Amino acid sequence: MKAILSVCDKSGLLPFAQGLAGLGFEIYSTGGTQRALAQGGLAVSSVSQLTGFPEILEGRVKTLHPAVHGGILARRDLPEHMAQLEQRGIATIDLVAVNLYPFGHIVSRPEVSLEDALENIDIGGPTLIRASAKNFPWVLVVVDPADYEPLLAELRKGEVGLEYRRKLAHKAFQHTASYDTVIAQYLRAGEAGFPEEVTIALKKRLDLRYGENPHQRAALYQEQGIGAEAGPSLLGARQLGGPELSFNNILDLDAALAVVSEFAEPTVAIIKHTNPCGLASHPDLAEAYRRALAGDPVAAFGGIVATNRPIDGAAAQEIVKTHYDAIIAPDYEAQALELLLRKSNLRLLTLGLTSVGPTPPPGLDLRRVRGGLLAQNWDAIAAHELKARTVTKRQPTEEEWRDLVFAWHAVKLIKSNAIVLVKGKSLVGMGAGQPSRVVSVELALDRAGEAAQGSVLGSDAFFPFPDGVELAARGGVSAIIQPGGSVRDQEVIEAADKYNMAMVFTGARHFKH
Repeated sequence: MKAILSVCDKSGLLPFAQGLAGLGFEIYSTGGTQRALAQGGLAVSSVSQLTGFPEILEGRVKTLHPAVHGGILARRDLPEHMAQLEQRGIATIDLVAVNLYPFGHIVSRPEVSLEDALENIDIGGPTLIRASAKNFPWVLVVVDPADYEPLLAELRKGEVGLEYRRKLAHKAFQHTASYDTVIAQYLRAGEAGFPEEVTIALKKRLDLRYGENPHQRAALYQEQGIGAEAGPSLLGARQLGGPELSFNNILDLDAALAVVSEFAEPTVAIIKHTNPCGLASHPDLAEAYRRALAGDPVAAFGGIVATNRPIDGAAAQEIVKTHYDAIIAPDYEAQALELLLRKSNLRLLTLGLTSVGPTPPPGLDLRRVRGGLLAQNWDAIAAHELKARTVTKRQPTEEEWRDLVFAWHAVKLIKSNAIVLVKGKSLVGMGAGQPSRVVSVELALDRAGEAAQGSVLGSDAFFPFPDGVELAARGGVSAIIQPGGSVRDQEVIEAADKYNMAMVFTGARHFKH
C-alpha cells in the first residue's frame, strides 16, 4: 500500500505517518512535509522517486504526473485500467493526505503583492485532493488533521467502509471548493457590481444547543475569504465568562454590535429581540448606560448590552444592578471585569479593541430566500453623502439637530416600519415592525410617556399621510427627520408647519425588514 502525504498544516502529521507505516504503508512526500517526516525518524521517499521525474519550475510541478494521478484515478474494478497501470509500470496509490497553502491568510496581509499571492495558489494539492475524492471507493483522502486518528482507527479494524470513504471525499471536495472561493474573492476585489457566479466559503465555529426554538438544530459558521474579518465582528470576539452562547444570543449580540458601531461618541445600546430598547450617547459611559436603561427599564431585563468603548468600573457598577444575558464591548477595565465576572450567568465578550466606530461591514449583505439568496450592498451612507435639508418654515435648533442626527442613526437599525423618539441623544421611545407607520408612532409615544415632550422623531421611510406627523405633534414632538419622497409630501410639510414643528428630509431611506 502506498500513501502520499503533502500538507501545509503539519499538526499531528508525524504520529499519523507513523501509524500508517505501522500498518504497512509506503510513505511518499514532497518538500517541507518530507523533511518533517525524515527529521522525525520516519522512512519516507520523495514523490520524484515514484514518478522518476524531478521537481521543476521552482517546485511548481511536483505531483502533476501520470505515475501519481494514474495510480490514484485507476478504478480497481476495471481490468483494462489495471492492465494499463501494469503496462506502464505504475503502482496504485491508496491514501492521499493533503491540505493547502493558507492563501487567505497570505493575502490578508496589507503588504502582499500580486506576485506573492499568485505564488501561494496551490495547484498540485487541489488536483491530488480532487482526483482522490473522485475515486474515493478505492482511495482514502484526508484534508483535516482532526481526521487522522479516526482514520487510523478505521484502518486498524480492517477494510474501511464505503460510507466512511464517502464522508472523507465530501470533506475533501468542500475543502477545495472553499479554497477556490477565497482565491476568486481575491481576484474579484475592487470590481463593481454583482458577479454572475458567486460562492461563499464558510467554516463551522461551533455547534449550538439549538436554534431559535428548542426543536431546531443550529451551528455558527464563520465566513472565510478576503475582508471577511474586516472591522469589528462577533466572530472575532473572545468570551471571558458565562454559559455558552445560544442562537438567539448570537443574533442579538450581532445586532447590538451593529448599533453601537453606528456612533462615533461613547454609546451604550440595550438590545431585545435584535431591536434596541435602550440607546444613548454621552462622554461618560456610566451616564450613557443610565440614559439607555431609562429608555425602557422593563424591556431591558434579560437583554444584551453593547458599548463602543471599554467598560470602566463606574459603568460596570451600574450594569450589574440589572439582569442581562450578555455584554459585548471593545474591552474591560480590571475593576469592571472583576465586577461583571461575579455574575456566573452573564456571557461576557470582548473584541480586544480600544474602541468601535462607524465601519461598513465587508462584502455583500446576503439574505436567504427559498431556493436562493438576495444580495445587496450594506446600508451605509457616509455623513458627507447625506443631503439633509429643512423643508418647514422653522429650522431645527442646534439641540434638535444633534438629536435628529442621533435619531437618523438609531432608526436605521430598527425593524420597519420604524419610528424613534430621541431626547438628549437618548432613545426615549420606539415603535418597530408594524404594518402601519401610524401604529409605530403610537407605540413610540406610549413608551416615551412624558419624555416625548420636546423630543425629536426619526422615521426610516416617508410618511404617506399627514396623520403620523399630527399624532407626533400632539404627543409633544418638536422636530422630525425622515426621507421624504411621498406624493403627499406637501400635505405632510403643511401639517408640520401647522404645529410649528421643524422637519428635515434626508433623501435616503433606511428600511430594515
